[in-house]
Amino acid sequence: METNMNEEIEINIKELFQVLLRKLWIVAFACAICALTVGILTKLFIKPMYTSTTKLYVINRQNTEKSTTYTDLQTGTQLAKDYKILVTSRPVTEQIICELGLTMTHEDLVSSITVNAPTDTRIIEITIKNQDPYVAKQLADAIGKVSAERMVSVMEMEKANIVEPGSIPVVPIGPNVSKNILIAGIIGTVVSSGIILALYISDDTIKGTDDVEKFLGITTLAAIPYEEDVLNSRRVQAALKKAYKKGYRGGLNNAIY
Repeated sequence: METNMNEEIEINIKELFQVLLRKLWIVAFACAICALTVGILTKLFIKPMYTSTTKLYVINRQNTEKSTTYTDLQTGTQLAKDYKILVTSRPVTEQIICELGLTMTHEDLVSSITVNAPTDTRIIEITIKNQDPYVAKQLADAIGKVSAERMVSVMEMEKANIVEPGSIPVVPIGPNVSKNILIAGIIGTVVSSGIILALYISDDTIKGTDDVEKFLGITTLAAIPYEEDVLNSRRVQAALKKAYKKGYRGGLNNAIY
C-alpha cells in the first residue's frame, strides 16, 4: 500500500510538472511582464539616493598639559554613545538647517543621518543620505563641523578633529534596479505557476478515457471522436439548415442522421 501511495504522489508531481511545461509560455510571459514593469517603475518613480561620510576623531584628554594616555583613549571609547546622541541632537540639526537655509525639519534631517562608532576606535563616522550628491556632501561637512563644536562645548573636552571631510558621491546606493527586476521576475514566475497549478487541481471535469478510468473506476467500451472541422463543414451546415427549414428543433446529431 505504501508503494502505491508513493507511485501516486510521483505521478501527481509528474502531471503537475507536465502542466507547467505545457503552460511554460504563460509563466515566461508573466515573468517578463513583472520584471519589465518593476524595472520601468523603478527607473521613472524611484529617485536614486547618495551618501557622503565625514569622520571625527575624539579624545577626552584628562590633562591637557600631558600627552594622550591609555586612560584617555579608553574614556573616548566609552563615550562613543554619547557622541552619537550629540550628533543628532536638536541644537546641531537646527543650526545646520538655519545656516544652509534648508526646508526640511529636524526629524527629516535626523532620519537621513547615520552615526557609527567602530569598535575599539575613537572615530565617529557620520553618514548623510540625500537624493542630491552635492547636498549630501554639504550636509556631511556641516554636521561634522557643528557636532564637533557641540561635543567640545557639552563634554568640556579639548577638541574633536575632523579626520576626513565628506566626499561627493558618484555612484548611488539605491535603488538596485537589477535586484528589483530579478525579484519581480521571480515573483511573477511563482505567482503564475501557482495560479496555473491551482486551476488545474481545481478542475475536476472528465477530459478523456484516462480520466474516466482514473476517477470513476470503470472501463470505457468505445469513444466517439469529436471533430470540430467536420461539424463546421459546409455539408453539415447545409444539412442542419435544411432540417431547421422542415421544422426540426433538436440536436445537431439528430438533424444530420
